[in-house]
Amino acid sequence: MKPTTRGGWLAALGLTLLRLALAPAALLLLRAGAPGAVFAAILVTGFLSDVFDGVVARRYEVATAMLRRLDSSVDTVFYLAIAYAAYRLHPDPLRALAWPIAIVLGGEALNYATAYAVFRREASYHAWSAKVWGILLFSSLLLLLAGGNAILLPVALTAGIVAQADSLAITLSLPAWQPDVRSVGHALQIRRAWLDRARPVV
Repeated sequence: MKPTTRGGWLAALGLTLLRLALAPAALLLLRAGAPGAVFAAILVTGFLSDVFDGVVARRYEVATAMLRRLDSSVDTVFYLAIAYAAYRLHPDPLRALAWPIAIVLGGEALNYATAYAVFRREASYHAWSAKVWGILLFSSLLLLLAGGNAILLPVALTAGIVAQADSLAITLSLPAWQPDVRSVGHALQIRRAWLDRARPVV
C-alpha cells in the first residue's frame, strides 16, 4: 500500500472510530446530566464523521469491504446510543411511537440475523433507502435533542421501516455477499447477471 493510500485508509478508519468512541461518551455524559445541546453536538459530530469517512475512502480508493462493514456496524452502535440519550431526555414522544420504534429495531435485528445466516457476515449495502433513513433520523434526533421538537420522528421511523424492508429484500436477492448495493432493483440485476454467467453454454 502506497504511503498516500495508507494515509487515506487510516484517515477513513479514524473518522469511523471517532463515531464509535462517541457512543460510550454520550452514555457517560448522560449519566453526568449533560443537557440536550451537548448530545445535539455529539450527533452533528458523528453525522459529519459518517459523511467524511466515505468521502475520504473514495478519494483515496480505499473503500474496502472491511471499512464498509465497520462503517455500517458503527452507525448502528452510534445511533442506538444517541437514541437512548434522546429517550432519557424526552421519553414522552418516544413512548408514543413505541410500535414503529419496535418495528425498526426488530427489522434491524432481523436483517443482521438474515445476513449472517445467508452470507456469514453482516450486510453493508449503503442503499439509497438507508441514506434517506439516515438523513431523516439525524434531522429528527437533532430537532428533538436541541429543542424538544418531535415533529419529524414519525417520518423518520416510516423511512426506517422502508429501509429495513429494502435491506432484507437485497439480502434475499443477492447470489453472494457484496457491499454498496443501491436498492433491491440493483440486487436483482446482480442476480440476473450472476445467473447468466452460471448458465451453461449449449
